[in-house]
Amino acid sequence: MTEQEKNWRPIRSFVRREGRLTPGQQKALDRFFPRYGIEFQAEPLDFNVLFGRKAPVTLEIGFGNGDLLATLAVSHPERNFMGIEVHRPGVGRLLNQLDEQGLENVRVSTHDAVEVLREQIPPKSLDRLLIFFPDPWPKKRHHKRRLIQPAFAELAASRLAPGGRLHLATDWENYKDHMLAVLDACPALSNTAGDGGTVPRPDDRPVTHFEQRGKRKGHGVWDLVYERV
Repeated sequence: MTEQEKNWRPIRSFVRREGRLTPGQQKALDRFFPRYGIEFQAEPLDFNVLFGRKAPVTLEIGFGNGDLLATLAVSHPERNFMGIEVHRPGVGRLLNQLDEQGLENVRVSTHDAVEVLREQIPPKSLDRLLIFFPDPWPKKRHHKRRLIQPAFAELAASRLAPGGRLHLATDWENYKDHMLAVLDACPALSNTAGDGGTVPRPDDRPVTHFEQRGKRKGHGVWDLVYERV
Protein backbone atom coordinates (compact mmCIF):
# COMPACT_ATOMS: atom_id res chain seq x y z
CA MET A 1 0.00 0.00 0.00
CA THR A 2 1.41 3.38 -0.98
CA GLU A 3 1.71 6.35 1.35
CA GLN A 4 -1.01 8.08 -0.68
CA GLU A 5 -3.40 5.19 -0.01
CA LYS A 6 -2.48 5.05 3.69
CA ASN A 7 -3.14 8.76 4.19
CA TRP A 8 -6.28 8.87 2.06
CA ARG A 9 -9.45 9.81 3.88
CA PRO A 10 -11.99 9.67 1.06
CA ILE A 11 -15.12 11.77 0.87
CA ARG A 12 -18.13 9.57 0.24
CA SER A 13 -18.85 9.31 -3.48
CA PHE A 14 -22.49 8.45 -2.85
CA VAL A 15 -25.55 9.44 -0.87
CA ARG A 16 -28.31 6.97 -0.09
CA ARG A 17 -31.20 8.17 -2.26
CA GLU A 18 -33.30 5.14 -1.53
CA GLY A 19 -36.86 4.90 -2.61
CA ARG A 20 -39.30 2.78 -0.72
CA LEU A 21 -38.47 -0.90 -0.65
CA THR A 22 -41.21 -3.00 -2.19
CA PRO A 23 -42.40 -5.98 -0.14
CA GLY A 24 -40.72 -8.25 -2.69
CA GLN A 25 -37.39 -6.45 -2.39
CA GLN A 26 -37.50 -6.55 1.40
CA LYS A 27 -38.38 -10.24 1.31
CA ALA A 28 -35.45 -10.86 -1.03
CA LEU A 29 -33.06 -9.07 1.32
CA ASP A 30 -34.32 -11.08 4.27
CA ARG A 31 -34.33 -14.45 2.49
CA PHE A 32 -31.48 -14.34 0.01
CA PHE A 33 -28.82 -11.98 1.39
CA PRO A 34 -27.63 -14.69 3.81
CA ARG A 35 -27.09 -16.89 0.74
CA TYR A 36 -25.54 -14.41 -1.69
CA GLY A 37 -24.46 -11.55 0.54
CA ILE A 38 -21.02 -10.63 1.86
CA GLU A 39 -20.90 -8.99 5.26
CA PHE A 40 -18.20 -6.36 5.66
CA GLN A 41 -15.20 -7.39 7.71
CA ALA A 42 -11.81 -5.71 7.62
CA GLU A 43 -10.00 -8.78 6.37
CA PRO A 44 -9.30 -10.18 2.88
CA LEU A 45 -11.80 -12.50 1.25
CA ASP A 46 -10.80 -15.93 -0.01
CA PHE A 47 -12.61 -16.04 -3.35
CA ASN A 48 -12.07 -19.79 -3.76
CA VAL A 49 -13.90 -20.37 -0.49
CA LEU A 50 -16.52 -17.67 -1.13
CA PHE A 51 -17.58 -19.17 -4.47
CA GLY A 52 -16.67 -22.77 -3.75
CA ARG A 53 -14.39 -22.95 -6.78
CA LYS A 54 -11.42 -21.29 -8.48
CA ALA A 55 -12.37 -19.02 -11.38
CA PRO A 56 -11.58 -15.51 -12.67
CA VAL A 57 -13.34 -12.82 -10.61
CA THR A 58 -15.12 -9.78 -12.04
CA LEU A 59 -16.14 -7.03 -9.61
CA GLU A 60 -18.79 -4.44 -10.53
CA ILE A 61 -18.96 -1.30 -8.40
CA GLY A 62 -22.40 0.32 -8.33
CA PHE A 63 -24.53 -2.30 -10.09
CA GLY A 64 -27.76 -0.29 -9.82
CA ASN A 65 -30.74 -2.57 -10.41
CA GLY A 66 -28.45 -5.53 -11.08
CA ASP A 67 -29.66 -6.33 -14.60
CA LEU A 68 -26.22 -6.04 -16.18
CA LEU A 69 -24.52 -8.11 -13.48
CA ALA A 70 -27.12 -10.86 -13.81
CA THR A 71 -26.79 -10.82 -17.59
CA LEU A 72 -23.01 -11.20 -17.37
CA ALA A 73 -23.35 -14.03 -14.86
CA VAL A 74 -25.70 -15.92 -17.19
CA SER A 75 -23.49 -15.30 -20.23
CA HIS A 76 -20.28 -16.32 -18.47
CA PRO A 77 -20.97 -19.24 -16.11
CA GLU A 78 -17.24 -20.00 -16.12
CA ARG A 79 -16.53 -16.73 -14.29
CA ASN A 80 -17.26 -15.52 -10.74
CA PHE A 81 -18.91 -12.15 -10.19
CA MET A 82 -19.07 -9.85 -7.20
CA GLY A 83 -21.21 -6.72 -7.10
CA ILE A 84 -21.21 -3.75 -4.73
CA GLU A 85 -24.27 -1.51 -4.35
CA VAL A 86 -25.35 0.65 -1.41
CA HIS A 87 -28.96 1.21 -2.54
CA ARG A 88 -31.08 -1.56 -1.10
CA PRO A 89 -33.95 -1.57 -3.64
CA GLY A 90 -31.48 -2.47 -6.39
CA VAL A 91 -29.87 -5.10 -4.18
CA GLY A 92 -33.27 -6.65 -3.47
CA ARG A 93 -34.08 -6.72 -7.16
CA LEU A 94 -30.81 -8.46 -8.00
CA LEU A 95 -31.22 -11.00 -5.21
CA ASN A 96 -34.60 -11.95 -6.62
CA GLN A 97 -33.03 -12.43 -10.06
CA LEU A 98 -30.27 -14.60 -8.67
CA ASP A 99 -32.78 -16.87 -6.96
CA GLU A 100 -35.18 -17.03 -9.89
CA GLN A 101 -32.39 -17.88 -12.35
CA GLY A 102 -30.53 -20.18 -9.99
CA LEU A 103 -27.27 -18.26 -10.38
CA GLU A 104 -24.53 -19.43 -8.06
CA ASN A 105 -21.62 -17.42 -9.49
CA VAL A 106 -22.60 -14.04 -7.98
CA ARG A 107 -21.98 -12.55 -4.55
CA VAL A 108 -23.17 -9.16 -3.31
CA SER A 109 -21.91 -6.49 -0.91
CA THR A 110 -23.86 -3.45 0.31
CA HIS A 111 -20.89 -1.71 1.92
CA ASP A 112 -18.91 1.31 0.71
CA ALA A 113 -16.89 0.25 -2.34
CA VAL A 114 -13.69 2.03 -1.34
CA GLU A 115 -13.59 0.26 2.01
CA VAL A 116 -14.41 -3.09 0.41
CA LEU A 117 -11.60 -2.65 -2.11
CA ARG A 118 -9.13 -1.62 0.54
CA GLU A 119 -9.99 -4.16 3.23
CA GLN A 120 -11.65 -7.16 1.56
CA ILE A 121 -10.32 -7.48 -1.97
CA PRO A 122 -6.86 -9.08 -1.96
CA PRO A 123 -4.13 -7.50 -4.10
CA LYS A 124 -3.85 -8.84 -7.66
CA SER A 125 -7.02 -10.91 -7.26
CA LEU A 126 -9.40 -9.38 -9.82
CA ASP A 127 -9.56 -10.22 -13.50
CA ARG A 128 -11.98 -7.40 -14.28
CA LEU A 129 -13.19 -4.29 -12.44
CA LEU A 130 -16.32 -2.65 -13.87
CA ILE A 131 -17.54 0.86 -13.03
CA PHE A 132 -20.42 1.82 -15.29
CA PHE A 133 -22.10 5.24 -15.08
CA PRO A 134 -20.91 6.29 -11.62
CA ASP A 135 -22.49 9.40 -10.14
CA PRO A 136 -20.90 12.27 -12.14
CA TRP A 137 -21.42 14.90 -9.45
CA PRO A 138 -21.72 17.48 -12.24
CA LYS A 139 -21.50 20.64 -10.15
CA LYS A 140 -17.91 21.85 -9.83
CA ARG A 141 -18.13 22.21 -6.05
CA HIS A 142 -19.06 18.52 -5.86
CA HIS A 143 -16.24 17.18 -8.07
CA LYS A 144 -14.35 16.16 -4.94
CA ARG A 145 -17.09 13.54 -4.38
CA ARG A 146 -16.35 11.74 -7.64
CA LEU A 147 -15.24 8.16 -7.14
CA ILE A 148 -12.42 8.31 -9.68
CA GLN A 149 -9.57 10.13 -7.94
CA PRO A 150 -5.78 9.51 -7.96
CA ALA A 151 -5.75 7.51 -4.72
CA PHE A 152 -8.68 5.39 -5.91
CA ALA A 153 -6.89 4.71 -9.20
CA GLU A 154 -3.86 3.38 -7.31
CA LEU A 155 -6.05 1.25 -5.07
CA ALA A 156 -8.07 -0.17 -7.96
CA ALA A 157 -4.94 -0.97 -9.98
CA SER A 158 -3.40 -2.79 -7.02
CA ARG A 159 -6.41 -5.15 -6.84
CA LEU A 160 -6.17 -6.14 -10.51
CA ALA A 161 -4.05 -9.09 -11.52
CA PRO A 162 -1.36 -8.30 -14.12
CA GLY A 163 -3.19 -8.02 -17.42
CA GLY A 164 -6.49 -7.47 -15.62
CA ARG A 165 -8.79 -4.79 -16.96
CA LEU A 166 -10.54 -1.75 -15.51
CA HIS A 167 -13.58 -0.88 -17.64
CA LEU A 168 -15.52 2.33 -17.07
CA ALA A 169 -18.36 4.05 -18.88
CA THR A 170 -20.01 7.45 -18.47
CA ASP A 171 -22.49 9.66 -20.28
CA TRP A 172 -21.02 12.89 -18.87
CA GLU A 173 -18.28 14.31 -21.10
CA ASN A 174 -16.75 16.35 -18.28
CA TYR A 175 -16.45 13.24 -16.10
CA LYS A 176 -14.99 11.32 -19.04
CA ASP A 177 -12.27 13.96 -19.34
CA HIS A 178 -11.68 13.84 -15.58
CA MET A 179 -11.39 10.04 -15.56
CA LEU A 180 -8.99 10.07 -18.49
CA ALA A 181 -6.75 12.62 -16.77
CA VAL A 182 -6.70 10.66 -13.50
CA LEU A 183 -6.31 7.17 -14.94
CA ASP A 184 -3.83 8.06 -17.68
CA ALA A 185 -1.61 9.48 -14.92
CA CYS A 186 -1.64 6.21 -12.94
CA PRO A 187 1.62 4.38 -13.73
CA ALA A 188 0.12 0.96 -12.99
CA LEU A 189 -2.57 1.35 -15.66
CA SER A 190 -2.28 1.48 -19.44
CA ASN A 191 -5.04 3.00 -21.57
CA THR A 192 -5.84 0.40 -24.23
CA ALA A 193 -6.88 3.21 -26.58
CA GLY A 194 -3.75 5.29 -25.93
CA ASP A 195 -3.52 8.29 -23.62
CA GLY A 196 -6.69 10.37 -23.83
CA GLY A 197 -8.48 7.72 -25.85
CA THR A 198 -11.80 5.91 -25.45
CA VAL A 199 -13.12 2.75 -27.08
CA PRO A 200 -16.45 1.83 -28.73
CA ARG A 201 -18.80 -0.04 -26.43
CA PRO A 202 -17.47 -3.60 -26.34
CA ASP A 203 -19.93 -6.29 -27.41
CA ASP A 204 -19.72 -7.91 -23.98
CA ARG A 205 -20.99 -4.77 -22.22
CA PRO A 206 -24.80 -4.78 -22.36
CA VAL A 207 -26.54 -1.42 -22.68
CA THR A 208 -27.52 -0.27 -19.19
CA HIS A 209 -30.59 1.49 -17.82
CA PHE A 210 -28.53 4.59 -17.02
CA GLU A 211 -27.06 4.57 -20.52
CA GLN A 212 -30.51 4.50 -22.10
CA ARG A 213 -31.64 7.35 -19.85
CA GLY A 214 -28.58 9.40 -20.75
CA LYS A 215 -29.13 8.88 -24.46
CA ARG A 216 -32.73 10.06 -24.12
CA LYS A 217 -31.31 13.28 -22.65
CA GLY A 218 -29.00 13.67 -25.62
CA HIS A 219 -25.84 12.60 -23.81
CA GLY A 220 -22.95 10.88 -25.51
CA VAL A 221 -21.54 7.66 -24.04
CA TRP A 222 -17.84 6.91 -23.57
CA ASP A 223 -16.13 3.64 -22.62
CA LEU A 224 -12.66 3.65 -21.07
CA VAL A 225 -10.63 0.45 -20.79
CA TYR A 226 -7.35 0.19 -18.89
CA GLU A 227 -4.99 -2.74 -18.42
CA ARG A 228 -2.93 -3.48 -15.33
CA VAL A 229 0.75 -3.37 -16.29
